[in-house]
Amino acid sequence: MSGFNFDVITLFPKAFELINNLGVITKALDKNLIDLNLHDLREYGEGSYRQVDDKPYGGGAGMVLKPEPIYKAYESIRKSPNSKTLLMTPQGKVLKQKDLARWSTLDQIIIICGQYEGFDERIRYLADEEISIGDYVLSGGEIPAISIINGLTRLLPGTLGDSNSLVEESHNSLLLEYPQYTRPSIFRDMKVPDVLLSGNHQEIKNWRICKQIQRTINRRNDFFLKKELSNFDEIYPDW
Repeated sequence: MSGFNFDVITLFPKAFELINNLGVITKALDKNLIDLNLHDLREYGEGSYRQVDDKPYGGGAGMVLKPEPIYKAYESIRKSPNSKTLLMTPQGKVLKQKDLARWSTLDQIIIICGQYEGFDERIRYLADEEISIGDYVLSGGEIPAISIINGLTRLLPGTLGDSNSLVEESHNSLLLEYPQYTRPSIFRDMKVPDVLLSGNHQEIKNWRICKQIQRTINRRNDFFLKKELSNFDEIYPDW
């Protein structure tokens, strides 16, 4: 295996054509920083109709993904000793930036995309972790899988031109990112704050920390309920 390997088990491999138009991932593919291998679940379906789903035992709406095709697809994948398997499901834990950072130290991520009304419970035994990207339901796991591939790829060495941008981004610190501005200094009567034009680096730093705290309070007050921000006066003494 070369680079970081993504192996995705999906019923809709064409959904991942979007990745070819995402600059960060396209760059990583071109530089062989990552390999993306799509495993079409339909190829592992049963019978002449390549069946991958069936009615649920006990009745209920919709169809449920069968275990046999997914197990066959999973067992066909060459696995690195340093890999994890993720199952995309709205029942999983919500994805956090720290999860992406943790996985970036691996060599391989295998992603199983859920579909339809659900999947046979025995499929869960394949997964190291079950992941959701929010408290809502999508028609399948493809969009969550693309989100993970995008977010994780950005953390790999050599992907971004400026590695410092990773350090300063939202969710890498305890506070949301401060407001950003560029030229022109005045646009449709909206003016860039004077402090950013002053050249005073300490004042700019203090302004940014204040804006981070204000934005976090206004948009993600739940952060302040966490233990990490209970002592933010010590963490950000200049705010």
